[in-house]
Amino acid sequence: MTFTYEEFSTRNIGFVTAEEQAKLRAAHVFIPGVGGMGAACLLSLARAGVGNFTIADLDVFEVSNLNRQVFAFTDTVGKDKAASAAEALKRINPQVNLQVLGKEWLDRVDELAGSHAVLVNGTDDTQASVALYRAAKAKRVSVIDAYASPLPSVYVVRPDDPRPEERLGYPTQGKDWRQITDEDRANSFMKELEWVLVHSSAHKHVDLGIAAELAAGKRKRFSFAPMVITTGNMMAYEAVRLILGKPGGADHRGYFYNPHDLRIEKPLPWPVSAVKLALVRAFIRKMMA
Repeated sequence: MTFTYEEFSTRNIGFVTAEEQAKLRAAHVFIPGVGGMGAACLLSLARAGVGNFTIADLDVFEVSNLNRQVFAFTDTVGKDKAASAAEALKRINPQVNLQVLGKEWLDRVDELAGSHAVLVNGTDDTQASVALYRAAKAKRVSVIDAYASPLPSVYVVRPDDPRPEERLGYPTQGKDWRQITDEDRANSFMKELEWVLVHSSAHKHVDLGIAAELAAGKRKRFSFAPMVITTGNMMAYEAVRLILGKPGGADHRGYFYNPHDLRIEKPLPWPVSAVKLALVRAFIRKMMA
């Protein structure tokens, strides 16, 4: 087989122009966390013809990842997630430019934020996310992210937008990201959970007993391929929009896609959300009890 980028990307033309395809090829995207949603976003951007990626992950694949992670296969269990993702991308586009990192990416977060046009947060760790968002603000780069939710979601934090730790009230504010504790992580997760329950119908589409165990730290996060992969593709659409400079898209508060009721769920207005927040907090206390 003779590979050419032009033949590889020819079916894209019509959705994008030839000039826009050239912009995608020249773009640099950084994705820390290429297991779940980050990996699904990465796969779609690679097939869309984005030409330059830096990817990072700290973990290896486990059997429990096979249910949803697009680069997880029985023959990659036990292998490094970032290296496995890189191998897969090279099989799609041999000309793709890749930089593969492990845990050292956090020590280079300022440099990485300043050298990429788009950042996609694929990590579910509060410490890593806070470091990424602060570096992105300093370098004036946008971050694409999603909520920990049973409904697909996406939000885009542009340079002048409040960081999630500010908007959601994390206890990490004013603290060096290296000093963030497990208690900070747990409390930050609860703040995110409050937002999800206030502004979406997520509680209708998940086992609340299992959710309570998760909130109490008694089990790992549960996840589902249709939700994860849909979210990753929503993130990919936002990345393409940013790369091409197109208007619109998700804002820093984002939205939820409800495939069960076929609707988009956007943040509620303040008077309604304030009332619902009080109800949600009472519900969480009861659920945790």
